[in-house]
Amino acid sequence: MTLVSTLILAVVGFLAGSLGAVVGLGGGIIIIPVLALYFHLPFPQAIGASLVSVIATSTATSSVHVERHVANMKLGMTLELSTTLGAALAAMVAHSIHRRILGMLFIAFIGYSAFSLLRHMWSARSRETETEVSAYTVRRYPLGLAASFVAGAFSGLLGVGGGLIKVPVMYLFMGVPLRVATATSNFMIGVTAATSAYIYYGRGDIRLEVVVPLVIGVFSGSMLGARLAPRLHAVYVQFLLIGVMIFLAVQMALRIASGGLN
Repeated sequence: MTLVSTLILAVVGFLAGSLGAVVGLGGGIIIIPVLALYFHLPFPQAIGASLVSVIATSTATSSVHVERHVANMKLGMTLELSTTLGAALAAMVAHSIHRRILGMLFIAFIGYSAFSLLRHMWSARSRETETEVSAYTVRRYPLGLAASFVAGAFSGLLGVGGGLIKVPVMYLFMGVPLRVATATSNFMIGVTAATSAYIYYGRGDIRLEVVVPLVIGVFSGSMLGARLAPRLHAVYVQFLLIGVMIFLAVQMALRIASGGLN
C-alpha cells in the first residue's frame, strides 16, 4: 500500500463518515463499493474493512448523542441481544456465499437505501423539524427484536449498519421518536459490527493497512458530521449521497456483468 493510496483511503473514510453521520447511514454503503471497484479488494475483505469502519462511526456519533441525552440506552441494549445473534450467524455463513451473489445483494441494499432516502425527503417536505423529544412509551418489543435480528443479519452479511431496518421499525411501530430511534440505532451498530468483525478477522478478511487509514478518516468525518448535522440543510447532502450511491451501484452492476468482481 503506497502513501498516496493510504491518503486516499483516509479521505474516502472521512467523506463516507461525514455523509453517513449527517443523513443517518453507515459509511459502509460508500466504503464497500469503493474498495471493491477501485482498490480491487476481494468482497469479503471490503466487507471486513467496512465493519471496522462502522464501529468507528458508531463510537463517534454515539458519543455526541449520549452527550445530548438522545439515545435510549435501555432499548438499545435490549434490541442488541437479537441484533448480535443475527450478525454472528450471518457472518459465519457469509464466506460460503458466492461473491457475485453478495455483490448483487449489496446493490439491492443500495437501491433500497436510495429509495428510503428519497421517500424520507418527500415525507419530510412539509414536516417540522423535531427539535425536542417528547415523552414516549416503547411498545411492541417482540417486533423490534425480530427486526433487529434481520438488521444484524444484513450487517454480518453485507458489512452495513442495519439502521435502515431498525430506525423505521422503532419509529413507526414501537412508538420511539425519530431522533431517539436514529441515535439508538447509531449506538447499536457498533456492537453489532464488532461481533461480525471478530469473525471476519479470524478468517483473515481484515487487512490492517487498509483498515487503519479508513478508520482514522471515518472517525474524524463522523465526529464532524454528527456535530454539524443540526445546522446543515440535510436535503442537499441527501441528494449528493443518493447520486454517489446510484453511481457506485451502477459501477458494481457493470463489474458483476463483466465477471470482474472478485
